[in-house]
Amino acid sequence: MKKIVFLFALMINFSIVFAQSTNLIFFSEGGEKFYVILNSVLQNQQAETNVKVTGLAAPNYKLKILFNDSTIAPLEKTLMYKQGTETTFNIKKNSKGEYVVRYLSEVPIEQAVPPANGQSVVIFSASGPSAPAITTIVSTSQTTTTTSGNSNPAGVSMGVNVDGTSMNVNVNTNGTTTNNATMSTSYSTTTTTTTSSSVVQPPANPNQQPYVMPGYSGPIGCPYPMSPNDFEALKNTISTKSFEDSKLAIAKQVIATNCLLSSQVREIMKLFSFEDSKLEFAKYAYGYTYDIGNYFKVNDAFTFESSIDELNTYISGKHK
Repeated sequence: MKKIVFLFALMINFSIVFAQSTNLIFFSEGGEKFYVILNSVLQNQQAETNVKVTGLAAPNYKLKILFNDSTIAPLEKTLMYKQGTETTFNIKKNSKGEYVVRYLSEVPIEQAVPPANGQSVVIFSASGPSAPAITTIVSTSQTTTTTSGNSNPAGVSMGVNVDGTSMNVNVNTNGTTTNNATMSTSYSTTTTTTTSSSVVQPPANPNQQPYVMPGYSGPIGCPYPMSPNDFEALKNTISTKSFEDSKLAIAKQVIATNCLLSSQVREIMKLFSFEDSKLEFAKYAYGYTYDIGNYFKVNDAFTFESSIDELNTYISGKHK
């Protein structure tokens, strides 16, 4: 009896954990590239126009949007959303022409669709670089302008008649008098113009290399598959559960914050006893699979052809 009560409590605990897992999507309506910073921690290493952050457990986060175009002021906002959902926020200009972050929509996490084309998917990180560096570049140019003018602009010109002889005389206020002549010289003026611009530099992360699957060049659904050791630990955890619902809840909860290969999805499917569980997991895992072009490999885990047909219909609907 104690064992049954313990297993029941364990199922409830996993259900709560799964329900609280949250995804957040940010996209710019005008196509501006940006960085997502949550609780002062940078999430995407490269500026993107559409970013999906998975595996968020807290009910709220302090958000900062830093644009790749440094002429656009950063945005700051405290995010409030329902846990256990995939919530989308739109980055756009309001009626005043100012950039803002606006809530757009939400769906239960189990109804989350696979990543869209061009969408960057990152797993929430609670530690790491706080923000990209901003480098200011200053350039200075000089322009010299030469003008010609009278050397005696403030002088006095007058005519003098002496004993019937007329003379034209220019008198300089500094005491210099010139007869029948106008002196000119050149003045040089220098104008200095200084301009500055800021360039957002992504943080250096030499230890993180893009994952490349040998022999695969098809579409990619998520960035970095689970390591073999982590995947084996996940399989062992699922295998120890007696109830099908517990296995399915744990599997979904873990991959919601991770990335799998098609072959790994197939291995997990084989841990389920019922065809319905295999199909439900295959549909859910499609949005968290690296080599989605190889997803046909998961068909080997099904017992009935009807399950394969239903999965193909589901995937086809996601690409319309």
